[in-house]
Amino acid sequence: MSSSSGTAEAALGWSVPDAEAAIAAALTGVQRLGVAFSGGVDSSLLLALSARVLGAGQVLALLGVSPSLASDERAAAHTVAGEIGVPVVEIATFEGEDASYRANGPDRCFHCKDELFRRIDDDVARQHQLDAIAYGENADDAVRADRPGARAASAHSVLRPLAEAGITKADVRRLARELGLSVADKPAAPCLASRIPHFSPVTHQKLRQIEQAETALRRLGFTELRVRHHGEIARLELAESDLLRAVTEPLRGEVLDAVRSAGFRFVALDLAGLQSGAFTLPLVIPDHD
Repeated sequence: MSSSSGTAEAALGWSVPDAEAAIAAALTGVQRLGVAFSGGVDSSLLLALSARVLGAGQVLALLGVSPSLASDERAAAHTVAGEIGVPVVEIATFEGEDASYRANGPDRCFHCKDELFRRIDDDVARQHQLDAIAYGENADDAVRADRPGARAASAHSVLRPLAEAGITKADVRRLARELGLSVADKPAAPCLASRIPHFSPVTHQKLRQIEQAETALRRLGFTELRVRHHGEIARLELAESDLLRAVTEPLRGEVLDAVRSAGFRFVALDLAGLQSGAFTLPLVIPDHD
């Protein structure tokens, strides 16, 4: 199915059989596929559809593991791959050794994805006799200005079947629900480095602080959140429905203790709530005011 026909189909609402046909078309000639897998809804849907098209035994979930991946996300990825019936191969990545990645410019995601896809190219594809590698970019992400990882995918000839078919983020979630995927309504969970302002270096210490603070906040019942790292200051982005709860005793004191225990001196609550791409979008989308 071409992108244009995929877009027309999306307007009517994708069915699972139609999505399978679109993925099959995108994977023409592929017998064994590796899916760059994070455990998020996009890569989980791609993994599930690919398994249905090729057979679960012909698909591998390739999970990049580094300090920027939270341990909770690592465990959750294994869980959802197990639900789908596809084995996971963990790929150690070393983007933290790349000075360009550590510099944390708006192209940080490019250097991260470039490292992952290079490791897959060099080490994994031959070992597991994979015909192709794919990743879960959807049609909405394909037109976003803050997704430099797509450039790395192109450089390494990584397939993007969801985007090629015209399957949007809304389509992804609807199809994931129809397939009964446990992550169908999972909030987006970008890597821990995305919590550090651009041009502030990425360090292991900062990543550990962010992970510790976010893990503690989830234990307090917050499910959609970001802990943005501003040196001694942790700026909390929470769902709007959680803002009042976070500043009301006794939870307010528990929030303070949880975040300070991670090594932050000050704890600020952002009244704008949760803001996806808050650091990157102002740098890549010109202000026309």
